[in-house]
Amino acid sequence: MGIFNVELKKTIDDSYEIEIGYRLEDKLIADIKNGLIGSITKFAVVTDSIVKDLYAEPVLTKLKCVGYQADLFVFEAGEKQKTRKTKELIEDAMLEKRYRRDCCIIAIGGGVVTDLAGFVAGTFCRGIPFINYATTLLAAADASVGGKTAVDTPLATNLIGLFNQPRKVYLDIATWKTLPARQISSGLAETIKHACIASEELFRYLDTYMNEIFSIDKGTCEHIANQNCKIKYEVVMKDEKENGLREILNLGHTVGRAIETVSDYKLLHGEALSIGLVAEVKLACKLGYMTKNQRDDVIALLAKAHLPIAIPDYIDREALVKKLYTDKKAKNGQLRFVIQKGIGNVVEFADGVYAAPIEEDIARKIILDM
Repeated sequence: MGIFNVELKKTIDDSYEIEIGYRLEDKLIADIKNGLIGSITKFAVVTDSIVKDLYAEPVLTKLKCVGYQADLFVFEAGEKQKTRKTKELIEDAMLEKRYRRDCCIIAIGGGVVTDLAGFVAGTFCRGIPFINYATTLLAAADASVGGKTAVDTPLATNLIGLFNQPRKVYLDIATWKTLPARQISSGLAETIKHACIASEELFRYLDTYMNEIFSIDKGTCEHIANQNCKIKYEVVMKDEKENGLREILNLGHTVGRAIETVSDYKLLHGEALSIGLVAEVKLACKLGYMTKNQRDDVIALLAKAHLPIAIPDYIDREALVKKLYTDKKAKNGQLRFVIQKGIGNVVEFADGVYAAPIEEDIARKIILDM
């Protein structure tokens, strides 16, 4: 018998740019021509049925016009499609069109698209590059930035996936003009969450300029896009693989993700998150980490963003409590919550520990009272 030591030490630089601007399609093409992804000339454009005609087809046309080979891979829009089955369909379609390791994925759409496409890119031919072109405020605030890619299953949300960083992210604010107001509200939930964990200044800015956000005022929207990226970048840079600090980005998600699933996705992600944030601030206030005025300020800002602040009557509360245990922060059969400290900070329970065990009875009482 013997031991053979396989040494595979390597240094990996996963740095990338996030470009914020208006009508960035031509910039995307120029960056590719200038070597963003090296010598690759074959592109799989992944999108959903809503974004296809609005933005994916024009990008596809531009790619072909400058001599690249490109194909469109489209799935039905909606969180319900973020599944292993949809991932499989995209992969099979790419294989059928002879896509192999010499290609790049361009994900054009919201968070469902970037999550799915990034996951496909991480496993297709054992890994190919991808680019995110975000077309929603929600994707700009959260899903397209940070490298977390995943799919949902009937038992849990976002627990099947991997960390996979894009080559570049484009946040095209012009695309927000085609979003329904409900989608703007949904994206604002993640923005409000960022303010709650890291910036009281952003929190007050959102309160002051809410009307300008809904009218897609260029300066206002650029500011909140920059702030979202800044807050998320500072967390991800310190904890890319969610070993500690990055858990704070899950503020409100323990209840929020459970509600999203139990509602059978009748609620948009941001709508479910809003209710989760309400539950979280009520918990934070109960535990002495927020004042009643701070709690009420958060709830009022969520309402001002036209987001729900109560659990819909059709939600089975006991099913919701049970679903909390599928949250990725749960450990050893215990519920764990990230809890904010006032507005613009979170509680660090111990060195590098940002989520604390909460008894089920406490969580149930808050849920039953909402």
